[in-house]
Amino acid sequence: MTNDFKEILRGRRSIRNYDTGVKISKEEMAEILEEATLAPSSVNMQPWRFLIIESKEGKEKLGPLASFNKLQVETSSAVIALFGDLNNFEYSEEIYSKAVELGYMPLEVKEKQMAFISSIASKLDPQVNRETVLIDGGLVAMQLMLVARSHGYDTCPIGGFDKENIAEAFDLDKNRYVPVMLISIGKAGDNGYKSVRLPIDKVAQWK
Repeated sequence: MTNDFKEILRGRRSIRNYDTGVKISKEEMAEILEEATLAPSSVNMQPWRFLIIESKEGKEKLGPLASFNKLQVETSSAVIALFGDLNNFEYSEEIYSKAVELGYMPLEVKEKQMAFISSIASKLDPQVNRETVLIDGGLVAMQLMLVARSHGYDTCPIGGFDKENIAEAFDLDKNRYVPVMLISIGKAGDNGYKSVRLPIDKVAQWK
């Protein structure tokens, strides 16, 4: 493990070939996910949902759904399927009540927030809701990859998979759970490749 943030940031690579002898325990995977979920989200609704695909049977099911990324699926310790929960507001009472219990939020603020959430949840445009959970999913995905690096593991985000059928393939409600991306995780089987970034004067403006 490392706490050197610059090493974590600059040392991250998108790895496609992993050491098949390395497995990540359920306890450590849970710790990685817990740290990843410290990411911010819209009104703290935390709409991310993780499906950890690590068994032989699970990978065999995933294989045809991510055929362009077969090597990552087969060699990684696990592939994390990240979904956004369109019904995430169902957890608002649990989240805000816990914040009050822990002393993070006064009761009157919680009640004000809950009234606000109830008002927007009832009339929220489905497309806006979908876009919001996808943005929140991107935030937690990047944090997950950096956390994994701090634990000594490598990752790769995967967008090339069958988004239309992956939820149902793993017995999830496709009308509720929106696929965000797959993230392979494990110990790198090679060094990967450094990649070039555009200079800041090409991607940023000051006004």
